[in-house]
Amino acid sequence: MSSATPSARRTLRKTNLMRRSAALCVALAIAVAGGVVPSPAVAQGASQVDVTPSGPVRTIASALRLVRSGGRVVVSAGTYHEQDIIVDRPVEIAGRDLPTIEGDGAHAIMTITADDVTVRGLRLAHVSTSYVDDRAAIRVQNARGCRILANRVDDAFFGIYLANVTGCRIERNVLAASHRTETSSGNGIQLWSSRDVVIAGNSVRGFRDGIYFEFVHGTHVSRNLSEGNIRYGLHFMYSDDCRYIQNVFRRNGSGVAVMYTHRVQMIGNRFENNWGAAAYGLLLKEISDARLEHNVFYRNTTGLLADGANRLIADRNDFIENGWAVKLEASTVDGALTRNNFIANTFDVASNSQDPSTVLAGNFWDAY
Repeated sequence: MSSATPSARRTLRKTNLMRRSAALCVALAIAVAGGVVPSPAVAQGASQVDVTPSGPVRTIASALRLVRSGGRVVVSAGTYHEQDIIVDRPVEIAGRDLPTIEGDGAHAIMTITADDVTVRGLRLAHVSTSYVDDRAAIRVQNARGCRILANRVDDAFFGIYLANVTGCRIERNVLAASHRTETSSGNGIQLWSSRDVVIAGNSVRGFRDGIYFEFVHGTHVSRNLSEGNIRYGLHFMYSDDCRYIQNVFRRNGSGVAVMYTHRVQMIGNRFENNWGAAAYGLLLKEISDARLEHNVFYRNTTGLLADGANRLIADRNDFIENGWAVKLEASTVDGALTRNNFIANTFDVASNSQDPSTVLAGNFWDAY
């Protein structure tokens, strides 16, 4: 080196500088492609990572690679085009001023596989129909303790989908879709093989079923509005020991259906304006030991249809302006309808049994 001319040394320094600049440009391009611009303020294992449209971290997926377990990802207002986000560690993902996570149609948006994940304050939009996959805006599977709070879901195949979860809370979310047929639409809130879930204060409209349960136990559903869904406002099967309190099911295709279930309690709900040749406020099909108390059945083709509802207790409910207030099939045995009000219905109680075993006592009949 010492024998090189000054010109040669200058050329060598220039060459090394160009190489370092090129390497830096390549590293920067790789980072930007992954949604992370290197910054000393964003370190691996940070307790909080901020996602912004033009900052160091620009995607939720990138933030999840940086944040520590138990940390927070805070998403600022804006629109983010992300799909297939995997949340595999316990974190909180919180939106600031309702940022939009745009699914762009062809994929699910977020899948949660870790315990103790919270998702709040996001708008998730545009998950297209699939006849192969149950694509959802938010899917939680094989996890405990999730909290899905105060989000908005627009134009999704499935809205919020829980599979094999325990102890989760789904609260204060607004879900809206505009599907036209049962086959091309999914459900707003769906639970499969889950237990001890709280679903409260949500609004669901425009899906196949607003809320759908299968093999669900010990779950509490309260203060939800489910209206304008293609088939059922609420539909559940094989889901024992659940409570449904102060919900409103309005203008759904066929009303609410409860099937193959034991020990269900429905208290203080409203079943309203479910009209059609096969519509009802509430269908009880092949169930046992159900309790219906303080519910209002208002302006339905049939208020309550009980088919194979054994040991049904219906106490202090109001049946108002329905076509048929109550239909008791012969397969319904050993029940009791007590202290109910029957007001302005076309028909109050109908049965196809010559000797029904259901007891009617202490009811008010406006046409008496």
